[in-house]
Formats: sequence, C-alpha cells, structure tokens
Amino acid sequence: MMRASSFRGVKMAVAAILLFSSVWVSAATKPKPATQSVTPANEIRISMPGAPNSGSLSWTIVVLLTLLTLIPSLLLCMTPFARLLIVFHFLRQALGLQTTPTNQTLIGLALVLTFFLMQPVGTSILNDAVTPLEEGKLSAMEALQRGSAPVRSFMLHYVREKDVALFIDLAKEQRPRNPEDLSMRVVVPAYILSELKAGFQIGAVLFLPFLVIDMVVASITTSVGMLQLPPVVISTPLKLLLFVMVDGWNLLIGSLMRSFT
Repeated sequence: MMRASSFRGVKMAVAAILLFSSVWVSAATKPKPATQSVTPANEIRISMPGAPNSGSLSWTIVVLLTLLTLIPSLLLCMTPFARLLIVFHFLRQALGLQTTPTNQTLIGLALVLTFFLMQPVGTSILNDAVTPLEEGKLSAMEALQRGSAPVRSFMLHYVREKDVALFIDLAKEQRPRNPEDLSMRVVVPAYILSELKAGFQIGAVLFLPFLVIDMVVASITTSVGMLQLPPVVISTPLKLLLFVMVDGWNLLIGSLMRSFT
C-alpha cells in the first residue's frame, strides 16, 4: 500500500509538471501506448490521444526535450518555489553564514515544500485532465484547458491586483470582468512579481532581530576598546544560539506554510 501511494504521488507530481509546461507548448500531451507504423520512408509515427497520426518520432523527441528545458523555469514562475528559496537565502545571510546550509540543501528543502504545497493542485490536474486524457475521453487541447485551470486558480489566489494591472497595461489587453478571464500571459508574470515582493518582505522581517544583535555586539566591543576583534566573531555564535533556542526552523517553515493557506 505504501509503494502504491508513493507511486501515485510521483505520478501526480510528474503529471502536474508536464501540464504546467503544456501551458506554453500546445503540443505537450502525454502519449498513450501508441500504435507505431513504418512509412515508406522508414519513419516511425506515433498517434496521440485526440490527434491520430500527430507527428513523427523526431518531432516528439524535440517537443519532449523542449519541455525538459522549460520545466525549471516553469517551476520558478508558477509555484511557491521562488518565495521559499528567497526567504531561505535571506535567513542564511541574516545569520551571518556564507555556505551553511549549502545551496543544494536550501534548493532541496524549497523543492520538497513546493511539492507539498502543490499536491492539491496536482491531484486536481490528475483527476480532471490526465486521467480522462489517458482514457481517451478528452482531446489534447481539452486536457490542456482543464489542466491549466487549477494552476491559474492557485496563482490568482496569491497575485496582487497592482501587478495584474501592470501587466494588463503592458500587454494592452482589455480589463476582464472576472479574474478567471485573465490570460496566462498576464497571470504568470504578475504572480512571479508578487512572489518576489512577498519573499523580500519576509526576508526583511527576518533580518531585524539579527541586526539588533549585530548592533549591540558592535557597540559593546567598540566601547571596551576591542577594535581589533571583528564583531561578527562574537555575534554569529550568539545569533545561532538564539535561532536554535527558539526552534527557528520550525517557526519559519510553519509560518511559510501558513502563508499559503
């Protein structure tokens, strides 16, 4: 049972990422076990759901490789990954640490938390788009439209009206009556801009208590004449001690997760 649930979770995550990518590439669909036929030119052709004889194997490989290159960018632009990573880097700078935790550790933590937050969205995409597409009940474009709806709803929940208005004016589009009428061309850049602002706001708040410790230590070392001793030598252990005593990771992760509810 545990193996089945784990496989289902991995399947949902992969399906969500592929359908995120299909927002930009209209040909991004998940092929069924296809019937292959050899043309007179010895070219293998693959039929896809909703689009029989959709293209050759070479074009399918080109589309899949393009999706693989776009997945990191889409992960940054359409998920909470950017906000989480920015906050973690601000925390490391506030503690006065340069390489601890390492970049790989912070990226991995942000990635795990991103999948945790996006699991309901991935479940909706799997049930509404991927499963009907596999069963042949939907065409590729219908699955694309259904799959993009949960992603758009998630981004609209956290986007700022000011950022949406900015990109509507830049795109020279008419103001929609409902937020659901916004195009992904407007929603995606507005969402990433809102996430950057939120990440910087949280990072600035994190800096304040540690900045106070730096100022107090610097004033004390200067007043006692310890001019040759860098204040960071004393303040860094104090900041680490304070962070560990208040269980900082638990408080930080809990606050970040609650900010997406």
